[in-house]
Order: sequence, then structure tokens, then C-alpha cells
Amino acid sequence: MLPERPLVSVIVPNYNYSRSLGACIRAIQAQDYDRVELIVVDDCSTDGSAELARELGARVVSTGVNSGVAVARNTGVEASSGEVLLFVDSDVAIPPHTVRRSVQLLAADATLGAVCGMYEPDPLIRDSIVEECRALQAYQWRRSAEGVVSFLFSAICAMRAEVFHDVGPFNPRLRQTEEVDYGFRLSQRYKVLLTSEIRGRHDDDDRIWPLLRKLFHRGRLRIPLYTQMRKFARGFETASRAGGSVAALGAVATLPIVALTGPAGLAVPLALWALSVYGDRDTYAFVRRYRGTAFLVPFAGVSLLVNVAIAAGAATGVLQALVSPGFRALYDEQLAYLPRPAGEPA
Repeated sequence: MLPERPLVSVIVPNYNYSRSLGACIRAIQAQDYDRVELIVVDDCSTDGSAELARELGARVVSTGVNSGVAVARNTGVEASSGEVLLFVDSDVAIPPHTVRRSVQLLAADATLGAVCGMYEPDPLIRDSIVEECRALQAYQWRRSAEGVVSFLFSAICAMRAEVFHDVGPFNPRLRQTEEVDYGFRLSQRYKVLLTSEIRGRHDDDDRIWPLLRKLFHRGRLRIPLYTQMRKFARGFETASRAGGSVAALGAVATLPIVALTGPAGLAVPLALWALSVYGDRDTYAFVRRYRGTAFLVPFAGVSLLVNVAIAAGAATGVLQALVSPGFRALYDEQLAYLPRPAGEPA
């Protein structure tokens, strides 16, 4: 049970996000709820972002050693004193009502373990066509999953401090997919709500290769957990989208057929690409409504590459799980709070 006006500890993990951190901090300072404790957890940045946070009046604590976002969030909780924890990534800017509405939602339903927000369809910083395409895709994927989920959207996420301590900290072994692991653990005891009532503008990747590399590794690292769960996360990774990703990978993999058979061989990759589009047809329909038919051309290209990266990462994860006991044990509960060994894939 929350007090009538709980103190909210807003925890911002940061590593070299000086480009967006100022907008993130100023948005938190502009909240229309006055019982806010702002903590920026710097993961040993080298770009001056910690100094920027201090100049803007934020309290800054350090992880001491670069350790990843899971450790940064845990460090922020240790330094906090609020009855409510609100995690906001340093590349996200939230509107003024976010803290107040988060408190209202948590107070209204004691069974809620966490309230998660979603990204706006327009990026925080408009850098490239790649970023604009990715922002639209990320928005629609989350919007279509609105409701009770088993996946923690940790970029904007509020929970009662007592819930966090009940579930335990983020797994410090994980530099990526820590939110997938935490969402699975949290949803075993509480409801996790994804809602459009809480939103923020996100500064996504503006170059294609860093985006694809990140998605590849996220796809790869989900496999050991999904093997344990024996199912996809609820409400986000649908069978239709998973099939679309596999079809996209197949479309690229079958392109060499064209060299052997000539133009007639294009029928196979084109059919697989069409299946990929069909698997995510709601997103294509949204993009057409929001940006117009012409924008579907660059969006289709970026979406194809995104789906190839996800499917290739998942396939690599399956192969890695077959040969690596350590990889299969990545999410084992008894290992969750042990330091991550040097060189372990995470």
C-alpha cells in the first residue's frame, strides 16, 4: 500500500549519453509532481555526461567500474529512499505528467508489480531515416502489446520499492536482456502493465550497423531464457512477428538462387519477403497512415534488415545453446547475483 503522496525516486542509468542526457534530466525536473528524488547513475562515462548531470543539479552516483545497465539500476535503488522507483533511460525524455500518472496507476491496483511506458512514434533527436523508421516500428510494436505483459519495458518503468526488493535486483551478469529476465521473474508474482498513458520520446540508433548489431545480440541472448520458459514473452513477441523475422532471413538467404537460375529465381526470396511483410502487417499499415505511402519504401528496407538481424541472432543463440553449457545457464536463478565471468557472452 502506497502513502497518499509517496516519494518517487527517478533513477537514470547513464553511460556516455551526453547527447540526450540533458533533455532527459530537464524533462524529469519539469514534472508536475513535486515529491521527486532524481538520481543519475553514471556507469563510468568518458564523454562528460556525469559532469553535465551535476551542472544541471542532478545527484550523481557512480557504479565505480563500468558494469552495464543492470548494475547501474541496482546501484540507483541502493542510493534511493523513495517508496516508488521510476526507471528512465538516459536517452528518453518524459512528459510532465509521467511521475504523477505512474503513482496514480500503482496506487489504484495493488496487484501491479510494474507500470511500463512506451515510446512516441517520433524520435527525441531526429538524426536519420534509419532512426525515424526504427522509432515508428518500436512504437507500433509496443502499442499493439498494450495491456498485461510478461516483458519489462525498462526504459520507462515504475514500481513500488517493496516490489523491487521482493523480486530482487536486476541480474548483474547481464549487460543486455536484463529486462527480459526481470520481466519474467516479476510476472511470476505480479502483473506488469504496458500502457500508452505513460510515454516518452526516445533517441534511438541513427546508424544501421549499430542497430543491427544490438538486435542480433538481443535475439541471441533471449534463447536460453526462452528455452527455460518454453514460450515467447507475453504481449510483445508474437508468433506472427517471429514468423516474419524467419521469413526475412529466408528471403536474404535464398538470394543466391538468383545467380543460379536467373530472374526466375527471384520468386522465392520475393515470396519470403512478402511473408515477412504480412507477419508485421499492422506495423506497415500504421506507417502508411502516419507517414504516407512513400515512406513505406525506406521503412520496408530498414524493417527487412531488422528482422534479418533478429532471426539471425536467434538462430545463432540456438546453436550456441546446443554447444555451450555456460550459455544455457545464463539465466539460472542460482547464478543470477554472482559476478559475470570475464569473457562470458552477455
